[in-house]
Amino acid sequence: MDLGLLLGLFAIFVYVFVKNVITTQYKVYLLFHVFMMLWPIGQIGVHSTDRPHLQIIFITLSFVGFTMLGFGWLLFAKFLVNGAYYRPGRNVVLLTLAPSLLLPAAMIWNPDNLFVAPVGGGYAERVYGPVFWAVIVQLVGYFLYAIGILRKAYRSGDARSGGPRVGNALIGLVILVTLPTLDLVVNVALDPWLPVVPGMTTLSILLSDIYFLFSLQKHRSFDLVKVAKQDVIDTLSVGIVVLDEHDVVIEMNRNVNRSLNIARGKRLDMEALLAAHSLAGGVDEAFLNGFRAHAGDRIHTEISIGAGNGPRQYMAMHAARVRAGASLRGRVITLQDITELKSLVMKSQEHNHSLQERNRALIYMQDELFQANRKLEQMAITDSLTGCFNRRFMMQQLEHEVLTNLRYRIPFAVFLFDIDLFKLVNDTYGHVVGDEVIRRTAEAVRGTLRRTDILARYGGEEFAVYLPHTNKEQAEMLAQRVREVVESNEIPTGRGRAPISVTISMGVHVVEEQTHLQVDDVKTYLKELFSKIDTALYRAKDNGRNRVVNH
Repeated sequence: MDLGLLLGLFAIFVYVFVKNVITTQYKVYLLFHVFMMLWPIGQIGVHSTDRPHLQIIFITLSFVGFTMLGFGWLLFAKFLVNGAYYRPGRNVVLLTLAPSLLLPAAMIWNPDNLFVAPVGGGYAERVYGPVFWAVIVQLVGYFLYAIGILRKAYRSGDARSGGPRVGNALIGLVILVTLPTLDLVVNVALDPWLPVVPGMTTLSILLSDIYFLFSLQKHRSFDLVKVAKQDVIDTLSVGIVVLDEHDVVIEMNRNVNRSLNIARGKRLDMEALLAAHSLAGGVDEAFLNGFRAHAGDRIHTEISIGAGNGPRQYMAMHAARVRAGASLRGRVITLQDITELKSLVMKSQEHNHSLQERNRALIYMQDELFQANRKLEQMAITDSLTGCFNRRFMMQQLEHEVLTNLRYRIPFAVFLFDIDLFKLVNDTYGHVVGDEVIRRTAEAVRGTLRRTDILARYGGEEFAVYLPHTNKEQAEMLAQRVREVVESNEIPTGRGRAPISVTISMGVHVVEEQTHLQVDDVKTYLKELFSKIDTALYRAKDNGRNRVVNH
């Protein structure tokens, strides 16, 4: 029986060696397989000779191989969990290999038959000593440690090899341990009472090896192309999650952030994920509706990872459907880290906000400056007491207006009037009342003028009026109206005294169409013009005041 099982193990060894590309994982597997083959070789050798010294050699060989089987299985379990490119450190190898080296040395030495003692002068029947039981304890420790590693990887779903492969490895390990344990109980512990049942450990080794190899071939665990693809996926800078049609995670690479609580074999609750990590602090309904729908294009949203005022990671999440004809087969979700880009965008937004604030402040300052300039311009052209234009502005306007009027033969008139006996008002009522008389007089005159007329304080109590598009008849009528309005205007003097009224004397000059009038110097012309009007004004005063004299 041991010979047939040995041939089976050898056939499997040859098949693996010939049919597969020998990767690092295959090398570990073949080493593990050689340890398996040592047990049946030793068992066959024990029963093929009667010489005690050869029998002890074959027994020792069997148990040395069995001892190394624990180390080989533990090393292989680490490869299953950590992936095809796992490279154990030298210290890890030495620590795990040390018990498998020390106990074989004790078995080979076999001092005082502490490992095995012959019965009847030979080792066909034998009694095991403390070293044998130390080997059993060592193997139990190896297997329990290996089971713990595989079980943890299977439950967490973190093994790069995938849950199904690790699960099958656990089943193979149970098969490997079950029959040797039964062999130990029946053929060693209960040997005095039960008949010997040969080949149980060898059968266990063969069955576990066949099951394990079948599982590896089924899941293509040692397929170099598959391993390379997984390695390429793991080296991508984006996180990749593959869902089936029920939103259960069937594959993911190692770049998926653990804070998202996404695990193989578990259903992905997209609503809960968005509620916990959405940028807006709530569920992105547009993305969620697109994710739930069975039709549509690629959809995307942005999420953030982090809490409080600590550093945050921003990710762009894209979801695309996988279809076979009209039916939905699953979804592929990619998660790309955009923290740096988001930081640049946020800094740009802050900078833009700062610039907008500065622009608003600048616009406000410009508006204030504009208003101040307007106020200064207004102050520069108006009289502060009366609000009328000042003499400088009047003369500037006339320089332009007179040339235009003369060129196009447009009639115009200029008034120059003075408040009669104004010094007497100041001497009698004081300068405050005098200022009020000037202000009220200007206000009364302004009310009689047209919108196109210009009233200016010419100096002291003297005023000038420019009337464009005005002929002699119109000018005389407006002059009389102004004089009458001023005469009828009552001005309060305060302190319970009766109001007063004043009169004005006015000189008027009208310029109507003149065919041959040439003006070379407008300032000289205006000087002569106002000299004529001033002469008319003085004539009005000399003739008794409160009257209009036309030059």
